[in-house]
Amino acid sequence: MNEEASTQSNGNLRRKLRTRHLTMIAIGGSIGTGLFVASGASVSQAGPGGALAAYALIGLMVYFLMTSLGEMAAYMPVAGSFSTYGARFVDPAFGFAIGWNYWYNWAVTIAVELAAASIVMKFWLPEVPGVIWSGIFLALMFALNAISVKGFGESEYWFALIKVVTVIVFIITGVYMIFGLMHGQEAVGLTNFTSGDAPFVGGLPAMIGVAMIAGFSFQGTELIGIAAGESENPSTSIPRAVKQVFWRILLFYVCAILVIGLLIPYTDPNLLKGDVTDIGVSPFTLVFQNAGIAFAASVMNAVILTAVLSAGNSGMYASTRMLYALACEGKAPKLFARLTANGVPLNALYATTLVGALCFFTSIFGDQTVYLWLLNTSGMTGFIAWLGIAICHYRFRKAYVAQGRSLAALPYRAMLFPLGPLFAFALCLAITLGQNYQAFMADAIDWSSVAATYLGIPLFFIIWFGYRLKNGTRLLAYDEIDLDSDRDTGRTTTVIDDEDDFDEDGGLVPQPAK
Repeated sequence: MNEEASTQSNGNLRRKLRTRHLTMIAIGGSIGTGLFVASGASVSQAGPGGALAAYALIGLMVYFLMTSLGEMAAYMPVAGSFSTYGARFVDPAFGFAIGWNYWYNWAVTIAVELAAASIVMKFWLPEVPGVIWSGIFLALMFALNAISVKGFGESEYWFALIKVVTVIVFIITGVYMIFGLMHGQEAVGLTNFTSGDAPFVGGLPAMIGVAMIAGFSFQGTELIGIAAGESENPSTSIPRAVKQVFWRILLFYVCAILVIGLLIPYTDPNLLKGDVTDIGVSPFTLVFQNAGIAFAASVMNAVILTAVLSAGNSGMYASTRMLYALACEGKAPKLFARLTANGVPLNALYATTLVGALCFFTSIFGDQTVYLWLLNTSGMTGFIAWLGIAICHYRFRKAYVAQGRSLAALPYRAMLFPLGPLFAFALCLAITLGQNYQAFMADAIDWSSVAATYLGIPLFFIIWFGYRLKNGTRLLAYDEIDLDSDRDTGRTTTVIDDEDDFDEDGGLVPQPAK
């Protein structure tokens, strides 16, 4: 690919991200404390079998969401991703609400991750105020995003690689312990998996609770859609990244939870204590310690710190690009659409960094208090974005067919349409509405808890219909949906679907168009 082609842009964004960058960006945004710390609570709550079933079900939902996003992003790779798709395929007001919702989601997540990072650092240096670490890590994230998109892609690649290697080592170590291949240890086998009420504990309510946790854990996979506007060859790199990311993340989560369930009894009280304030009870730390690995807690603390910074780094990238895209579409102040010579929306980055600076409040109100407050504030917004992806894909495909276009011309075709997006929408909606179902089952409803959980839903509708009333927008008819602007016209016409594969060098091995 020549230099001119590689710098084609959405606006003047530089197309510098390769498939390996896209893959690791998504992995970096989704593998974090949810796996390294909170996975133990899932096994304790629903048993090893219940946790596996819940993660597999949510994994199937995420698969359909990823393929839906992949089909749209390969055809129309833009930095605004599902915000642009929402405005183009549903209603301009819907795209406006989705965009601001998603910007807020990741901008606040930056603050959440920085607060968590300052807590993690207390493991080594408890005397140093958390505000100092928050400031250092915020400056690091800003610098990595301000240099260039390639600089961000490379840093995220190595951040994510550390996590991937850790998970792989954990799974291999666990398998050795399960079969008694570790020196001086007996085989564990299925003892913990079948003892007591295992493998299923707590019945359906427990599995529902774990499904909620799993949904949060998988958030971040949609970052591929945001990065599509800066990928070198979106028609081939996005489909390949979609397939790699989903199966790798699902494999990591399912295999890791299986190892935890086999090696640690679900009744172990340490599994219920897992949070960033006590790395010593992380299920990863417990397994490594049982395997006789020295300094297991320190090693896992370093990995968890890397995971936290990686998620924050990805969040800063995603929120910055979303704010830039909103500005380009006239849905945010135009100053956020300005780019540096390296193609970085620096003003949008400044605004996002300012919101991330909320982490500094941890030094005033106490680390854990503000950390949990920020987490509750942004928790719902990611699921709303997922619902938006399913809606956009359904209407995109319907409009594509209604306008007489051939499905064979799509650079990537998601399977099982319309079942896929409809299934993903229904399950994601159930998870969204069921976030805090326990509050409604108590003798007295805890309305403060309900408000903290569900506040994002009415806010989303207020933004959506407020913009609609002000600008007189409406639901677009299929025959008037614009399918030509911003599409990837530089791609080949090779069809890619979920049965295609790639050779050892990463080249596409196309199958005949169906």
